[in-house]
Amino acid sequence: MLTHLPLFIGLRYTRSKRREGFVSFISLFSLCAMALGVTALIVVLSVMNGFDREIKNRLLKIVPHVVITRTAGFSADEIAALETQLRASDSDQTNRLLAVTPMLQSFVMVSRANKQSGILIKGINPEGEAGKKLADNMLSGYAGQLAEGEFGIILGSQTARKLDVFVGDRVQLTLPKVSVTPAGVFPRTKWVTVVGLFQVGAQVDGSVGFVHYRDGQKLLQLGDHFQGVEVDLADGFLVDQWVANRRALSADRSWQWRTWTDDMGTLFQAMRMEKTVVSLLLSVIIAVAAFNIVASLVLMVSDKRRDIAVVRTLGATSALVMQIFIIQGLAVGLMGIFAGTVLGCFLAYFVGDIVAVIEAVSGVYLFDPSVYMVSALPSRILFSDILMVVGGAFCISFLATLYPAWRAGKVLPAEALRYDQ
Repeated sequence: MLTHLPLFIGLRYTRSKRREGFVSFISLFSLCAMALGVTALIVVLSVMNGFDREIKNRLLKIVPHVVITRTAGFSADEIAALETQLRASDSDQTNRLLAVTPMLQSFVMVSRANKQSGILIKGINPEGEAGKKLADNMLSGYAGQLAEGEFGIILGSQTARKLDVFVGDRVQLTLPKVSVTPAGVFPRTKWVTVVGLFQVGAQVDGSVGFVHYRDGQKLLQLGDHFQGVEVDLADGFLVDQWVANRRALSADRSWQWRTWTDDMGTLFQAMRMEKTVVSLLLSVIIAVAAFNIVASLVLMVSDKRRDIAVVRTLGATSALVMQIFIIQGLAVGLMGIFAGTVLGCFLAYFVGDIVAVIEAVSGVYLFDPSVYMVSALPSRILFSDILMVVGGAFCISFLATLYPAWRAGKVLPAEALRYDQ
C-alpha cells in the first residue's frame, strides 16, 4: 500500500479544491504558463527550422553540391575520365550523381561609376546543368543570353542594387591579375554587359556573378583548362557522406574536396547561434512556470501541515512525504507540458495556413514576399527539438519541486499538531 501512497495522495492534492482556492489558482496559473512556454518554443523552433530548410533549398539551386579542385587544373579529357570514375562508384545508389560540370571561378571587383563591389564570378555553360539551375531563379533576362564572345554577365539582385545597374548596363571587372606594359604595370580590367539578374533569397545574391565559361577562360587566361569540377547530387543534404566515401579515388594530395556546407559555414553557424539564443530567451517562460510551481507547493505545504503530521504519525517516512509533494508538482508540470506539446505541434503544423488566414482577414501581409522571399510561413517540426523542449521542461519542473518537498519532509508531527488551530 505504501508503494502507491505517494502517488495517490499527490494526485489527490492536485485535484483538491477545499480551503485552498488560492493555491489551486496558482497551480492552474503554473500549468498555463508551462503550456504557453512549451507551445512558444515548439512553434518558434519549427518556424526557424522551416526558414533554415528554405534557405538551404534555395542555395542548392545555385551553389554546386561538391567542388573538386587541384593545383594543375583539369583538361576536358580529364574531367570526362573523372566523371566516368565517379559514376562507376555510385553502384550503391545511396545518393545518385546527377551531373559533373567543369568549374572556373575567380574573385573580381565589379564597378560602375563610383560604386564597387567584390564578387565571385563563375563560368557556366548556359545549356548545361548550371544554366538550367540558374534559369529557374532569374529575376530579369534569361541565362541563354550568356553567349560566347559577347562578354555578358549575370549579377545577383543585391549586387545590382548596390551598383545601381540593370539589364543592358555595362560594368567594369577588375581581375586579380596584372598586365605588364612598357608604360608600367596595370591591373587587368574588362568591360562587360549585364544580361540578366538572378535572385535566390540568400547571401549569394550579393556575392556571385555568372559569365560564359569560354569568356571566363579568356578572362582568367586558362586556355582550354578548368580550375576544377562541380558535382551535383540527387540529395544535397547527404553531401558530406558522399564525399567521405569517395576521397580515396585520388591519391594526389593536391586535390581539394569542398562541399556547399563548407562554403556556407558562416551563414549556418550564425543561424544555429540565433536558434540557440531564441531558445534560451523563450525558456524564461518555462522558468516563470517553475517559480509558480515552487510558490504553489510552498503554500500547499503550509496548508497541509496537519495532514503531513497525521501521515507521519501513521508511519510515513520523511522521504515518503517528499515523494508526495514531488508527485504533486510534477503532475502540474506534466499536464502543462502535455498540453503545450499538443498545442505547439498543432500550431507548428498549421502555422502557414493560420498566417494566411490572418493576412486574408486583415488585408495586411505579415511576411511580405518581396522582403522575406517566401509566399507562406515555412515550418518544419523536428522530433529532436520536441524532445529537447519536453525534456528541458520536465527537468525544470522536477527541480522546482525539490525545495518545497524537502521542507515538507522536515515538518515535525508534534509541532505541527501542537500549533494546529
